Amino acid sequence: MAMKKTQRGFALLVAVIFMSVMLSFGLALGSLGYKQQVLASAAIESQYAFYVADSALECALYADQQQNLFAYPSSDPALAPVMTCDGSPAITATKSWSASQWIVSERLSLDSGARCADVTVYKPALFSDQTYLFSQGYNVSCATVAGNPDGARFVSRGLSAHY
Repeated sequence: MAMKKTQRGFALLVAVIFMSVMLSFGLALGSLGYKQQVLASAAIESQYAFYVADSALECALYADQQQNLFAYPSSDPALAPVMTCDGSPAITATKSWSASQWIVSERLSLDSGARCADVTVYKPALFSDQTYLFSQGYNVSCATVAGNPDGARFVSRGLSAHY
């Protein structure tokens, strides 16, 4: 009499379970790698925005301290002073003057138009020797910041100085 084998397919079952575990492990590692790549990319873009904000702040400091571009005027000037940074003038320059304060806001295109920064210079009349500078840097061009076409996402970082 011949004996029947009752363990047919056991090796196949072990192989299927092993492959399922390996597939789950591979998908988990792939997901983790993707998340790490997204975080690293966001950190790089944040660094670009910070450096642009720092560059714009340094340009404003130079324009104020060396060129005296933002000196407190005795009356309301017709136009806002235009700062030049990275070899090109500001894209927009707006001003607000009153007997108590002088505020100039400028938008700069930096890094050959690839990055954008907004700078605000604030001088109170009561303390004419004090200046407040605020710089906001973006990791995208000024056209993207102004219009935000197609819901583009961008990073911004800000710096301030007071002296």
